[in-house]
Amino acid sequence: MSQYRAAVIGLGWMGMLYDLASRVPDRFEVDDIKRPTPTLDIHRKFYHHDHPSDSGLPTSYAEACWDRPEVRLVAGVDRDENRLRVFSERYGGQKLYTDAVEMLSQEQPDIVAICTNTKHRSDLTCLAVEYGAKGILTEKPMAHTLAEADRMVQSCAEANIPLCCGSITTTHPSFAQARKLVQDGRIGEIVSIEAGAPSAQHQNWSYFLDSSPLWVVGTGDTRRRESGSSEFTGNGMLVTAGDLTVHFRQGAPGIRLSGRSGEIVFNYQSGWELWQDMETPAGQHRIKIPWPKPQFSSPYGAVYCLADVLDCLAGKLDEPKNSGHRVALALEVEIALKQSSAQKGARINLPLADRSLGLHYDWFR
Repeated sequence: MSQYRAAVIGLGWMGMLYDLASRVPDRFEVDDIKRPTPTLDIHRKFYHHDHPSDSGLPTSYAEACWDRPEVRLVAGVDRDENRLRVFSERYGGQKLYTDAVEMLSQEQPDIVAICTNTKHRSDLTCLAVEYGAKGILTEKPMAHTLAEADRMVQSCAEANIPLCCGSITTTHPSFAQARKLVQDGRIGEIVSIEAGAPSAQHQNWSYFLDSSPLWVVGTGDTRRRESGSSEFTGNGMLVTAGDLTVHFRQGAPGIRLSGRSGEIVFNYQSGWELWQDMETPAGQHRIKIPWPKPQFSSPYGAVYCLADVLDCLAGKLDEPKNSGHRVALALEVEIALKQSSAQKGARINLPLADRSLGLHYDWFR
């Protein structure tokens, strides 16, 4: 019997379409209600958490909720009537709504997946809390401004509700394995972290921080080609209260955790590598050690976000790996790096006092 009733707000790409359609190349304004829906296959099959096959993991939040035996998908919300029809045909007798507030007030679901464009996520997250949600998932980016992110994190924290913000690599179980190896001392004390970008959309470095950021310096920020985007594109450095340094360098691996007696490296294509200093007949050398399962694999969709939230509700996890707290921290660091670069590499102390600061994202955000 299902323990949790779930609803999906926004049946776009991450809400539903990724699993039923091919991505179309055209771009449309986020508020264009007449966005065309591509041809959809409502009979596609995937392997899910309990029945592996060669079909591949699903990506969308609707599909993730539909498959879990402890979850019953009860409602979908979208302004597009065609998407609502397809949602009903794919998943059965769910309630259909064109208004998210009406759905939350009428259905009061336990788990809410918020897959709208970014500007609505803060309000909807707080409304979901008000209407009794027990777990909330949002797509990336989490929010535009620090104030919006603060509001989301505070609202969920006060109600003791797990908040997971974005189906990115960090949600994959292999990241928990990497963190455990660090905590077990397999590479010694961590002295530095290297990541390709601070991106609040795709960050994975904050999962490995054990102390608060103190200050950053950034250089080389340039305007992205996408219309309206202001995400940080340069290089930089973060120093934490625990004297850990995080380097952001274009061209770096997905993440590199450097310890006093080894390192752990993650690349999106090849997965994880573990290197340890070992005594050999020729002296001490850094040797590659077989990675303990699970190894990273792609895709890494919403199934892992939902799994983290369910583990939190079951008392198995304190917070999701890509929690709202960690994503909000990454957003603040990214904004501070932009400020530093604009001031020719000046040191910017954290936390930032002006919580109205934020980032603008590409059209589809």
